[in-house]
Amino acid sequence: MLQHLVLSPSFVQRFTTKTHTSHTKVQLCASMARANTTPVLKNNLFTLNSKPSNSLFFSHNKSLSAFSSSIFSSATQLHLHSKPSYSCIRITRVSTAPVEYAPPAPEFNFQNEIARLKSLKSKLDDCKTLKEKMNVMESDSRVKSFFDSRRNHFARVVEGENLNENEFYLLNCVVAAGQGHVLGEFGRKLEGAEFDSARNSVKGALYALAEMIETWDVSDGGKRVELKGEEKRALRSLLKTLGEVEQFYDCLGGIIGYQITVLELLAQSTSEGQTINWFEQKSSKYQIIDIHPPNVLDLSEDVEYASQAAIWGIEGLPDLGEICPLGGSADRLGLVDPETGECLPAAMLPYCGRTLLEGLIRDLQAREFLYFKLYGKQCITPVAIMTSSAKNNHWHITSLCERLEWFGRGRSRFLLFEQPLVPAVSAEDGEWVVTRPYVPLCKPGGHGVIWKLAYDKGVFKWFHDHGRKGATVRQVSNVVAATDMTLLALAGIGLRHRKKLGFASCQRNPGATEGINVLLEKKNLDGKWAYGLSCIEYTEFDKFGITVGPPSPNSLQAEFPANTNILYVDLPSAELIASSKDARSLPGMVLNVKKPITFVDEFGMKQSISGGRLECTMQNIADNFTNMYPSRLYKDVKDELDTFIVYNERRKVTSSAKKKRKHADKSFHQTPDGSLLDIMRNAYDLLSHCGIKMPKVNYNSVSISFQKFKRNWLSFEALFHVHPPISQVEGNEKYVNSGPPYLILLHPALGPLWEVTRQKFHGGSISTGSELQIEISEFLWRDVQLDGSLIILAENVIGSTINDERGEPILQYGRRCARCKLQNVRVLNDGINWNSRDNLYWKHDVQRFEALKVILHGNAEFEATNVVIQGNHVFEVPDGYTLKITAGNSGLDVQMKPIGKELMDSGTWFWNYKIRGQRIQLSLNELLEN
Repeated sequence: MLQHLVLSPSFVQRFTTKTHTSHTKVQLCASMARANTTPVLKNNLFTLNSKPSNSLFFSHNKSLSAFSSSIFSSATQLHLHSKPSYSCIRITRVSTAPVEYAPPAPEFNFQNEIARLKSLKSKLDDCKTLKEKMNVMESDSRVKSFFDSRRNHFARVVEGENLNENEFYLLNCVVAAGQGHVLGEFGRKLEGAEFDSARNSVKGALYALAEMIETWDVSDGGKRVELKGEEKRALRSLLKTLGEVEQFYDCLGGIIGYQITVLELLAQSTSEGQTINWFEQKSSKYQIIDIHPPNVLDLSEDVEYASQAAIWGIEGLPDLGEICPLGGSADRLGLVDPETGECLPAAMLPYCGRTLLEGLIRDLQAREFLYFKLYGKQCITPVAIMTSSAKNNHWHITSLCERLEWFGRGRSRFLLFEQPLVPAVSAEDGEWVVTRPYVPLCKPGGHGVIWKLAYDKGVFKWFHDHGRKGATVRQVSNVVAATDMTLLALAGIGLRHRKKLGFASCQRNPGATEGINVLLEKKNLDGKWAYGLSCIEYTEFDKFGITVGPPSPNSLQAEFPANTNILYVDLPSAELIASSKDARSLPGMVLNVKKPITFVDEFGMKQSISGGRLECTMQNIADNFTNMYPSRLYKDVKDELDTFIVYNERRKVTSSAKKKRKHADKSFHQTPDGSLLDIMRNAYDLLSHCGIKMPKVNYNSVSISFQKFKRNWLSFEALFHVHPPISQVEGNEKYVNSGPPYLILLHPALGPLWEVTRQKFHGGSISTGSELQIEISEFLWRDVQLDGSLIILAENVIGSTINDERGEPILQYGRRCARCKLQNVRVLNDGINWNSRDNLYWKHDVQRFEALKVILHGNAEFEATNVVIQGNHVFEVPDGYTLKITAGNSGLDVQMKPIGKELMDSGTWFWNYKIRGQRIQLSLNELLEN
């Protein structure tokens, strides 16, 4: 009786794939008629989907039997069943024991592979045309073997897909770089037969079996092979990705140069005792002698200089652009659209009532509004945003901008440019990680690609056309970057002293996954010394002898300030580096393999391997801005460097919403929850200096009991005296199982400099457990006592829009702003239900019992004077009207009247801003109606 073995090409392809996990599982499907069967590969089962349409049925003849017995030991016999063949049973996702008999793979020889690829790159560098490059590729042994139609019919796929010469060249590069497995079954077969990638006898035998099956399957007489459906689309997408990598990394040598750099970094990371970084390894000009703690300009200590620097920043706003690197995948945030289930980029995180991108733009508009109030001129900063295709990033950001009509700034003031995705690689040997045929796992190549990409996409020219000399750079996840004077002082010093690059820095959190700013000291081959500020990423600490764990007071790590990725950059200087045709245009190249790569393979199985991708760090462009000296003198270079650092309290510089806080996780670091607490700390620091009573108190010991009494027993008048004033926010550990002690959210246009904001607030108190939200800029608070929720919302926070000649709405600062005055007012209500489990405080999504809400449409105005407003109220004021509330004989006296026509644009009052020395002073101007 005939015996049958059923093997599908998809099985052979999957089985011959190099396994990246410690447990590999497979089951050979044998055709059977009954349920009782003998397992294949005894004690070492693999499980796969079989595809009947592609299955190959072979008679178990003598030669095949001899072949099978020769490749499997007695402990792992391939059992073939003497039963009639009917179908192949499909079994998926079954986990079993690891392959115990496979010997360990020999170590990958990095140096041999690097030498081979460098030789190939050298030949390609000498070529002037694509045809010459193809001639070089055709002489490469790997490429010749791969595209030999007698051994691999992928050449017929090329013909069937009508690939052009450039596309064919890209595939040649993939094969020559040792990544033929990306091309599905064709690449895997050749790896096993030609390149000795099968590193044990069992795999080798199966590669041979796979080749035999493919040979038997060739019945088309050499006809073209055309891919269908998903594979066809995957190949086209692969070609697009390869084209972007080849073009963008041309300064390294395209795809081949990318792979060389990856292997060099991997080889470096596996060398014991290695203490150099990539820059030193590649540089023939410098040798890093030492790193030193940098000198900083401490804004918290030298307040007068800080104020002056901030004014320089305001004055220089017409010379500044804004650069926003938003292309990261933000995997740690785990942001998902609740309706569609689609993964979302960090810029779309709903934070404090708006997306992070909206928050970033309103921070910028607050600075522009301050410029308008001081100088009476309109200033709209051009914004360049780097996006990527990761998580549909580019589409989401573009759609948000369009939906919000480009924030009233005009489409021409934005330039979105998309960064390429790069292949992720295995840490073992630099092999590209593949999720399914033609689909390598790709991620954004780090924010450091922004400089070269900006040059390639014309961003520097665009800024020049807008008359900009410098730019500020910040990441969207840092929600406090624009707090008070940090960003303005950074830009002001950079512009005033014509610096090439500036860092905003602060104290480093112990054990945090963040880099440090350092002073690099290098010696030139001609004996001269180079000094400059730079950044060392936390992944590189061990190379410089810096401990990664929590530092001791005297440790090396404790001496250096944190890198925050808030930068000032001189645009011509950055363009000069970005336009270089070498690795300088890709600063700070690193390959972080300390975190596993997780992905879902073609069978729906979640995989995790050790690996990474080639990344660049934007702040390391500073490595190109060193100053030369004839002798060693690092202690005396403080003011002479082309780079500088401003330093401030940490909560005024960086607090990020980068990762999702896990349930019951006691750490708030870099989570939305933790950054909200820092915003509350800043609110306390801001308002407690305005004469508003905010003494320290332990919120946890008060709020629950107070809420209970508040709802059931105490009258409103008694409540005001019993409920304690607002507390200073304590350590994060106090709020692991509760919300913040209060919610205070102030629009940045109230300042954004705190010395401006503090002149709009004076006196009164805010009780613990209260909520204060002010979305307005023309605002006055005098002796207001808040116990509950007070929410003031305005349509025209900083101005109103007028359509330009293209029909686009453009925000006109100061025109028809809404206004609100509160003088000697007591607000009493039940406010937020702090015990509700539905509250998500960092989203500002909370349940309330009661609130006082004021909604101002258009240029509406609201005034409340000498009054107690108790309970749940909503005052909605229409455009063109003023609503005034005072105490009446039997409650509230509410009067509404229209604003005079001559005051429609200016309002009945406004704050007048003046610079007095190094300070900004405000005065309240009241206008009389005719």
